[in-house]
Amino acid sequence: MAGYVGVFVSDPWLQNQFTQVELRSLSSHFLAMRRDTGRLTLADLPAKMSRLKHVGENLTEQDRTSFLQDSYKNSDDDVDFELFLRIYLKLQAHTTARMGSGAKNSSAFLKSPTSTLLHTISESEKSSYVAHINNYLGQDEFLKKYLPIDPSTNDLFELINVAVPGTIDERAINTKTVLNPWERNENHTLCLNSAKAIGCTVVNIGTQDFIEGRRHLVLGVISQIIKIQLLADLNLKKTPQLVELVDDSEDMEELMSLPPEKLLLRWMNFHLKKSAYKKTVTNFSSDVKDGEAYAHLLSILAPEHSNPSTLTVKDPLRRAKLVLEHADRMGCKRYLTAKDIVEGSPNLNLAFVAHIFQHRNGLSTQAKQISFLEVLPDDTQISREENAFRFWINSFGNSEYINNVFEDVRNGWILLETLDKVSPGIVNWKLATKPPIKMPFRKVENCNQVVKIGKQLKFSLVNIAGNDIVQGNKKLILAYLWQLMRFNMLLLLKNLRFHSHGKEITDADILDWANNKVRNSGRQTYMSSFKDKSLSDGIFFLELLSAVQPRVVNWSLVTKGESEEEKKMNATYIISIARKLGCSIFLLPEDIIEVNQKMILTLTASIMYWFLKQPVEERPCGSSDSETSSNSTMDDTSSESSTEENG
Repeated sequence: MAGYVGVFVSDPWLQNQFTQVELRSLSSHFLAMRRDTGRLTLADLPAKMSRLKHVGENLTEQDRTSFLQDSYKNSDDDVDFELFLRIYLKLQAHTTARMGSGAKNSSAFLKSPTSTLLHTISESEKSSYVAHINNYLGQDEFLKKYLPIDPSTNDLFELINVAVPGTIDERAINTKTVLNPWERNENHTLCLNSAKAIGCTVVNIGTQDFIEGRRHLVLGVISQIIKIQLLADLNLKKTPQLVELVDDSEDMEELMSLPPEKLLLRWMNFHLKKSAYKKTVTNFSSDVKDGEAYAHLLSILAPEHSNPSTLTVKDPLRRAKLVLEHADRMGCKRYLTAKDIVEGSPNLNLAFVAHIFQHRNGLSTQAKQISFLEVLPDDTQISREENAFRFWINSFGNSEYINNVFEDVRNGWILLETLDKVSPGIVNWKLATKPPIKMPFRKVENCNQVVKIGKQLKFSLVNIAGNDIVQGNKKLILAYLWQLMRFNMLLLLKNLRFHSHGKEITDADILDWANNKVRNSGRQTYMSSFKDKSLSDGIFFLELLSAVQPRVVNWSLVTKGESEEEKKMNATYIISIARKLGCSIFLLPEDIIEVNQKMILTLTASIMYWFLKQPVEERPCGSSDSETSSNSTMDDTSSESSTEENG
């Protein structure tokens, strides 16, 4: 795409919220708004945003004025392009929340939304999530003073101001009784980056939304976290008994590729075939709202608690109540009501079935069934990399959420979307086919363009063709994704620090920067390469993090890193501290302990990127950009600047 001019902003998160078409349109509107007077203030926006799609059509000028007055103190403040984009996103979220507030089943994490922007509030769901949090975190020593939450209040949206233990290293959480704004922001940043790292989609949401308790956005994150928790056991590693759902090894491959929701439906239908129920359940809404499927499922799983009336009663609401009584007798935790069942709430019905599965899955542990697992490849490294790349791709907020990299990228569309987010304008969408794709050759065409763009970006793609992606070749897909992730990382650094010179960033630059930072802080550790085995104890990265932000490491919590357990404690602490600072990373403690060269590079580059984004006056004393390259100058490009893509 030689000669293509894209619209770029300095914040990659903000860049990823828009397509290039949207950015060009918004940039034109922004320039037109300030053309008359040469400047644009917050007070000017309500009237001038009337022509904007969505926020102009669905909000009155008074609505926009009130919203901005509530959100910003000084109406005379100048608005640059980045602030304009952030205000547009917030107004869009406000519009969506208002329009969707009357919907019965307004939020649907079943659809795996790519944007929490569209997540509005269901009071029934809020009550269910409150009950879930009270049950799972009620005994946590630190959270006891905050729990239980009263579902009739808005306390749920205030609780988020305390980072939830369990998904992160609690040693990294700021837990003082009174937190200053900086410490509170660190907790929110740690929460958001940790949520992203376990598979949540958190585009269009920032730490300020947590601080302000924006209900639809907070609920969107909470619902995704609960969904991930509830479906955590729906895989063959955690529940090998799931092999009972298949008859041969070919079906096993298909089973392993299913997303958790589909696997849960398959498990449910597996048991329903044993009953007199002849229908196939295909969703957690209309197919279960009459309660009949539940009645048959529970009678199979726990016949000792059955009530004959459940199968004979005619009133769906009465049947739903009997189903819930059956679940209670089983000792199965559930947080939905009979009304939620008959109204077909997809989120709450999914949660109900997941609880049943966790409590009693009704599967056998026969050796002949488990033996299927012995013939399946168990490559821990491939699995770990697949996780990292999957979470990274989902973090872009593409049109579809992927559950399995090797299956979900085979039509090429998600890869094309990711390429366009990484290098805006590089995809020729006229040659691309959007899913659902019925003709196989269209998938090949998409994947051929993916490979062509990779070569254009100078990826090493020897003997890789589009059909290899269509066929799901795991090693080739991983090789491509690693090069794409690395390209994205180096491009971010280049745009941030060397933009005016067009200087390419290399792995060696990153290595030198890290070593210089540690040495200049007075420490003695050294990284000879990204596969240096001495890195396994974690000390170098703790010293690097301390060099870029001295107060972030509590050295009394650091171990010597001699035993495997000590190494893991350090590695876990490193990851949480980096996320707390604001690094978006997707590696696991094992990647540090085993010195996974690729993930070590991404960790180092992420720390470097975070540091270079900080205003010079906020950096530790003695920090200088010259530590990386003597002939380079810092150039934080303006929000409105554009750059030419190299073909």
